[in-house]
Amino acid sequence: MPQPRTLSALPGVGQTAPALRYVKQDRSNHDLAALRGEVVVLVSLPSLDTSVCATETRTFNQKVAGLGAHVLVISMDLPFAMKRFCETEGITNVHTGSDFRYRDMATGWGAAIAEGPMEGLHCRAVWVIDRQGVIRHFELTPELGAEPDYEAVIAAARQLL
Repeated sequence: MPQPRTLSALPGVGQTAPALRYVKQDRSNHDLAALRGEVVVLVSLPSLDTSVCATETRTFNQKVAGLGAHVLVISMDLPFAMKRFCETEGITNVHTGSDFRYRDMATGWGAAIAEGPMEGLHCRAVWVIDRQGVIRHFELTPELGAEPDYEAVIAAARQLL
């Protein structure tokens, strides 16, 4: 399935990362601005309850061990489901955030799928954001069911660390 149309153009390389509020697994509010000063790998995906999203999260969890970047997976999944997934899968190197409350990723970043059976969920994309909050790497997968280029993402983050 090709990557569906999103609500708007997604932020790209050289742009300052837009505001992003999200809900952590403990249901507390958090935001991307609080991570300023860290290198952030920001992953947008439809749902941890799909096989590709689960594989992507597990793969990032393995590949970023010891990297030193803050890896944040954002989806419309509820915090309860994210917590259950991470506990079941042993996810310790990746943080999760739910967009259900604020919808900043969906609307502010334009990542919501605009039509079709996945409408309202997020597209599959990855951004690497530097310590100053500027996007230095961006990938929108060519198909919704395709995994990102993990090596390119990790290489981009390593250059900033």
